This record gives sequence, C-alpha cells and structure tokens, in this order.
Amino acid sequence: MGKKRKVPGINGSSSADIAFMLLLFFLLTTSMATDQGLARRLPQPPDKETKEKPIDIKKRNMLVVLINSNNQVLCGGEYIDIKQLKERAKEFIANRNDEEHLPEKAEEDVPFFGRMKICKPHVISLQNDRTTQYQAYIDVQNELAAAYRELRDEIAKTKWGKTFAELDEDQQKSVQMIYPQKISEAEPKNYGDKK
Repeated sequence: MGKKRKVPGINGSSSADIAFMLLLFFLLTTSMATDQGLARRLPQPPDKETKEKPIDIKKRNMLVVLINSNNQVLCGGEYIDIKQLKERAKEFIANRNDEEHLPEKAEEDVPFFGRMKICKPHVISLQNDRTTQYQAYIDVQNELAAAYRELRDEIAKTKWGKTFAELDEDQQKSVQMIYPQKISEAEPKNYGDKK
C-alpha cells in the first residue's frame, strides 16, 4: 500500500492584504452622487456695529410662498398644486406684459442685450411651518429654482442658441442681471394649516 500524500496547505497570510487592496481600489475608483441637495450661498453675517434696517418692499414686488403644516402650498395667498408653482413663479419673475400687480420694471443697460426693462426689485419670500415635511420644502425649493433656470435658458437660447449652463461667464452674468435669483427664506413659524 502506498503512502498517502499530504496536500500542501494554502498560505492564507496574504488574503487579508489582498482583501484590503481590493477594498481600497473600489473606494478610490467609485464615484458617489454628491449633487443632491440645494446649492445655496448663505449671506454674510451682519456687522456688529451696523444695525439692521427694515427693508421696505412694495407688495407688488413680493411673492409669498407658504408651505403650511399639512404640506399645502399657498402662493400669493391662494392654495395651488405644487405642479403650478413653477409657472406662477415664472410669471411673477418675468412680468412679460408689465402688469400692475406684478413686480415693477426698470430700465437697465445689460451687456450683450443693450437697454431693456427688467424686474430687478422682485423677491420670492419662502415661508414654512415648523411641522412642514422636509421633502415638501425641498420640492418647493426645486420648483422655484426650476423657474429661474427655465427663464434663463429661454433668453440664452433666444440670444445665443445655447442653454444658460453652456454660456461663458460674461454671458451668464448678463442673463443673471435680467433674471436675478431672489429667494428669501424666513425662519419657520407655527402657521398651522391656515384653513
């Protein structure tokens, strides 16, 4: 009878090293989606020596968007579906027909466009209840941002045949002069359902 041959054991000392290297490789080569959330630049903190002066805004120049505790959207004091918000905001921001109940228009010299009337003093005041769901707040923010984006894209395509994002920096600045993004976010309060 022949002797049984022993099968040599597998050296497992380098397995941990290989696993670590694979993990490191996938961590370094995998990209994660980081474009979620809202790109907002916070205002500079007020100077301690200067007192805050109340800003007087004419009623026609302000659009109040309120999200109540039931996550319903009030736009200009009227309940609307969130799908209507973008068009309402666009109508307010642009005031194409220079209507009296919409923001005032003033003439400005805009690079690439010349002298034109724009709604410079407009403000969209976004307010929400303390119990408003975060997703409802984000949805409203997205609709308002989409209103500005679409208006800027429209004028950029008319003038240059490109979207706003495709313009160079100087062209973008001129479009931003025509449609400056002015969204004021108020501190959450207990508004209730306002019904």
